[in-house]
This record gives sequence, structure tokens and C-alpha cells, in this order.
Amino acid sequence: MIILKSRHEIEKMKISNRIVVEVLEEIKKKIRVGVTTIELDRLAESVILKKGGTPAFKGYRGYPNSLCISINEQVVHGIPSNRRLKDGDLVSIDLGVYHDGYYGDAAITVGAGEITSEAKRLLDATQKALYIGIEKAMAGNHLSDISNAVQMYVEGEGFSVVRAFVGHGIGTSLHEEPQVPNFGEAGKGPLLKNGMVLAIEPMVNAGVSDVEVLEDDWTVVTADGSLSAHFEHTVAVTDNGVEILTKI
Repeated sequence: MIILKSRHEIEKMKISNRIVVEVLEEIKKKIRVGVTTIELDRLAESVILKKGGTPAFKGYRGYPNSLCISINEQVVHGIPSNRRLKDGDLVSIDLGVYHDGYYGDAAITVGAGEITSEAKRLLDATQKALYIGIEKAMAGNHLSDISNAVQMYVEGEGFSVVRAFVGHGIGTSLHEEPQVPNFGEAGKGPLLKNGMVLAIEPMVNAGVSDVEVLEDDWTVVTADGSLSAHFEHTVAVTDNGVEILTKI
């Protein structure tokens, strides 16, 4: 069941999502060669708590940390550790926050040190695909209009979209209906309505779209070892068009 949010609920979600953005900005400043991913995780948790929120991922289905940090061929759900970032690493940071009954969720991908031109092109294409998808999140459109827009742009740039993992609705639960794939035929699925709040999140691979899950049962990697990038915004469909809740 798709749960429509009232204006009051969306205003409350703005707070949880603002915390997400502020924490991601703090983490982004700390991404540099030599830093460990567990250091970034500890910083994120500290800032979330200081701002009155709760880490949404920690303990969720047994996940052990506050951040998901996925490096290079890791697509999503990478677990923070003592691994140190190296020059040229492509680092995806996914963060969720719970505050006053509602969740916020967003992801960014950044480079540590100097990344290759191909990595930069992948990063740029993934971020642009996110905004192209968001443009379709208008009342009266079909859900798959978002999916199709993302897929067409990504594949036009010579990359592939991950199909095994998708975006989602969000609100009083971290994951709600509907699922938001990054692929599919336009004009399908439920009609978008005012009050829908969606986490749109293209996951884009430089090589094949296939992925595998490592033995830790969390970390998802590209099947061919190619680079991957991930961007995510939480958006609300409103009377005034789409509103990005995780944008400064």
C-alpha cells in the first residue's frame, strides 16, 4: 500500500532529511586519502546524535553501522572497517536518519584524491541520471516514467543500471511501497499523486548490470569488477511540483 503524506508530515520529513544532508556534508569534507571508513562512520553517528536524530541503518535487519560505505566495485551496503581510502578510490556514502517518527535517506559518491576520467564520467552520469529521474516525479506521471528516464540516460552514456536493487517509498518506515526501479518501460505502474514521498537512487555500473553479494551478506559488488556509483535523493510529490527534501 502506498501511503500519501500530508503537508504536515512532509514538513516533519524535511527535518530528518535536513539532518541527512548536513551529516553527508560533514562526511564529504573528511573523505581523503588515508582516512578509514570506520572513522567516517563514527563521525556520522556522532553528528546524527548531536542533531537529535538516530542512525536509521544501525541495527536495521542486523546491519552493524550507521553508514553504508561502498568503494570502487562495491555498489551498495559496504560495511565500514579499518580499510583506508587510497588515491583514486570512488567512494559511495549512503545514510539514513530517523527523527520524530520519520525517516530521511540520501546517498552521494565522491572521489578520494584524484580519480580517473572514466570514474569522473561515471560519477557525473549517475548524478545527472538522478536529476533526470526526479524531473519525472510529477503528479499524473506513472512511476515507471522515473525508471525509464534514468535507464535511457544511463545507457545512452554507455553505462548500465543495477536491476537487483531499487529505490523506494519512505516515511514512518525506512522502506515503504512503492519500489522505484531504475529501469523499465515508461507509462507503467501506479500514477504519481501529491503526497507520495520517494527515495530515488540510481546505482550505475561502468560495466555489466549484474551484481553479487559478498560472504558478509551485505556488501554488493559488480559481477565483472567494474566501478559503480550511487546517488540518492528523497523527494516529495506536491501541488507545486516535485520537492527535493535532501537538497541544501
